Amino acid sequence: MAQFADQDFFGGTIRGVVPQGWIDGSTLREVPDHQELFLSPTTLSTLIIEINQRVLRDDALSILTMLDHQQPPLGGSSTSNTASTETIDQAAALYHLHDICEEGDTMQIVTPPQRVHLSRLSPSSSYSPSSSIPAYRGVVSFTTPARQRPGGRVPSSVDGAAAATSTAPSAAVGGAALNGETNALPQTSRLTCHYLVVRLEPQATDLVVFLNVPHEEFDTRGDPRGLSREEVVAEELVEALVQKLEVCDWGLFV
Repeated sequence: MAQFADQDFFGGTIRGVVPQGWIDGSTLREVPDHQELFLSPTTLSTLIIEINQRVLRDDALSILTMLDHQQPPLGGSSTSNTASTETIDQAAALYHLHDICEEGDTMQIVTPPQRVHLSRLSPSSSYSPSSSIPAYRGVVSFTTPARQRPGGRVPSSVDGAAAATSTAPSAAVGGAALNGETNALPQTSRLTCHYLVVRLEPQATDLVVFLNVPHEEFDTRGDPRGLSREEVVAEELVEALVQKLEVCDWGLFV
């Protein structure tokens, strides 16, 4: 079982956990103000926490048409006139994942968004006493052309991190895959993204957590067990955040 350490995010306004020993990316290079970035010291896996603008109803539901070949990923009706709040929230979670894709990427739903109860995330005064904050977890995989330049919402590598100083290819983050320069590498790269999306309606905000597990470093050395262990760490981290994520200062969203 993975070990986790308590961690403050965004100057202590949000609190949660990170895997024991992971590196704060902001100590190595500049990270955007709306993001927190943590890196595994031994693999190319990354943890990204983002404060994003809330995805609106029509934008959320538009993603279901784009993912029609994977239907039914969600329960209930997905039409704009009859979609339930639950369906809209689930679609918004997928919207954030699809928004990460670069041109040429494909996204596959592994586990559809499932509602979870955040044990420590108490509603602010903007919520009614009986309300709960909707949050969803799930898993998607991204397949990316191997020659495509890494992209996503944060830099593709972090100077000084184990991933950047090793002989392995550069790390991919935010849904873009690893890219190597040797002809022996496969033509596509794959990455698994375990995610948690928290819908903060009064704050017009979606808090999004991405835990990215690139496959190529494990594939190139023939280490399926290592990949499985890394996927377990990602799954357990999301579960730990479900139990421990809390907002300490709601003024962050003003």
